[in-house]
Amino acid sequence: MDKQLKIAIFQMDILWENPAENCRKAAEWIDREAGDADLVVLPEMFATGFSMNPASIAQEMDGEVVTFMRDLAVRTGKAIITSVAIRDHIRRTEPETGYFNRLFFFTPDGVWLTYNKRHLFRMGGEHEVYVGGNSRLIVHYKGFRICPMICYDLRFPVFSRNRQDYDVLVYVACWPEPRRYAWSSLLRARAIENLAYVVGVNRCGEEPGNTYSGDSVILDYLGQPLAEAAPSEECMVSATLSLDDLEAFRRKFPAHMDADHFTLAEE
Repeated sequence: MDKQLKIAIFQMDILWENPAENCRKAAEWIDREAGDADLVVLPEMFATGFSMNPASIAQEMDGEVVTFMRDLAVRTGKAIITSVAIRDHIRRTEPETGYFNRLFFFTPDGVWLTYNKRHLFRMGGEHEVYVGGNSRLIVHYKGFRICPMICYDLRFPVFSRNRQDYDVLVYVACWPEPRRYAWSSLLRARAIENLAYVVGVNRCGEEPGNTYSGDSVILDYLGQPLAEAAPSEECMVSATLSLDDLEAFRRKFPAHMDADHFTLAEE
């Protein structure tokens, strides 16, 4: 039987540094619009916007935002992907703490998996206030292998490369409108070169100093859109992915068998 995964993406107009209202909005949209989706994807830093004020907005791992999203996934029976500004130990064995742009994969059984954004956006000063991660996350869910990443990671094809370990590549983002062509072009490139579905979820609206057009999309392994959000409009769209279709295409066009072999040091 064909394994299928229905994904809903929320192109959200994030309220600046207002976690309570953004959590309320996310829950309202998921309840009203997500339908029978298995997985819902929200933009990067959905609770606050892309804020470089972590001392003011960062959450603890047992804080209100993380707890709210875990409970929302359990209540709705849907997995949820997004990122949150988090204050945590830099290394588990040491007392020093720092701030992370941390992606969460919340599951309906109350468990979450995390990935710390590796590529911090230098042009916005993100590298000066957040600590970068060093390793990828692969989640096995509903028969699919899902690799979730964050925004600026999209520009780095080596880190994003399919090592034959994922079927779906997900990017959550706050990607400004002036670079929308790069966003759309790179998403399609990642789908084509990695023979994988690609999901790109960007915010819309405005925050101090930036405007966002969204351009959120779900692409198939040919880089063709399965679902597209209307530019600059807060909305939720969805598409159903087929594992049989993906595997059939990989057998027909096995470009991955001719890929260059190398390893990426993760420091």
